[in-house]
Amino acid sequence: MIENKKLIRVKVKTGQKKEKVTRKSDQLILKLKEEAKRGEANRRIFKILSLIFPEKRIELVKGLKSKNKIFKIYDKKN
Repeated sequence: MIENKKLIRVKVKTGQKKEKVTRKSDQLILKLKEEAKRGEANRRIFKILSLIFPEKRIELVKGLKSKNKIFKIYDKKN
C-alpha cells in the first residue's frame, strides 16, 4: 500500500492576542495565544493542524522546542 504523505513547514508565534493561521509561500504561520511552556503551544498546533487536515495522521518531525517546525502529514492506516 502506498501512503500519501507530505511535509509541512510551520512557523509559530506564541503569546499573541489573537489566534491566526496564514500561509506564506511554502509554510504555514500560526499565531497562538498559548505560551511556549510545558508543551502548551505544541498541543495547540496539533489541534489546529487536525482541523486543517481531517482524517490525516500528523507527526512532528523536527522542531520540538523551536518556533520553526516540520510536520509530516499522511493517510491514517485502516
